[in-house]
Amino acid sequence: MNRGQSLASMALSWLLQQTEVTSVIIGVSKLSQLQDNLTAIEHLDFSDDELRAIEAARQA
Repeated sequence: MNRGQSLASMALSWLLQQTEVTSVIIGVSKLSQLQDNLTAIEHLDFSDDELRAIEAARQA
């Protein structure tokens, strides 16, 4: 899956879309990690294929 974002950023994007999740807490040790994490809000939309792939990975 190539969404133009890191796996960490994609995970945060996915979490932000879950109605059961009320907040996401991130931790970083470098400014670059914070910048990467913040890109999550730029990629909040997932295609149906992406959601199916994520669900399959969750069930594995």
